[in-house]
Amino acid sequence: MKLSDLINKTCLIGLSYFETDGTLLKQSQCCGRVIKVDDELGITVQLQHTDPKVQQADFILPPNLAAWFKAPAGRFSHAPSGVDIENPDYLVTWDIHRTQETRTDGQHEWWDWVPNVQAPSVGQGPGKPH
Repeated sequence: MKLSDLINKTCLIGLSYFETDGTLLKQSQCCGRVIKVDDELGITVQLQHTDPKVQQADFILPPNLAAWFKAPAGRFSHAPSGVDIENPDYLVTWDIHRTQETRTDGQHEWWDWVPNVQAPSVGQGPGKPH
């Protein structure tokens, strides 16, 4: 698969954020359609929103295909995040690790994006197809 193969494909994205000591900070889900790819800048996903009054936002993922897996057929919904997508093309999961312990006010926070290279397991429950 090449980056260009992702154009116009839909995806369900799972993100897990970790503290420098490995403690899970939060997890989030979003979904959308790939609208642009660039070998250096990344994969741009136009996010889907449940509220039609909300302007579509773009989310950029690293240009690494290791985290992209063919999705099984089904409807994926997750009420807390508003995710509701039927038959997405791909499931994408990343672990995002904070890389600095402390920062002063106004200082940029740095994060290390690590692709999950094992296909996500899918079962019944929130955020799972049903």
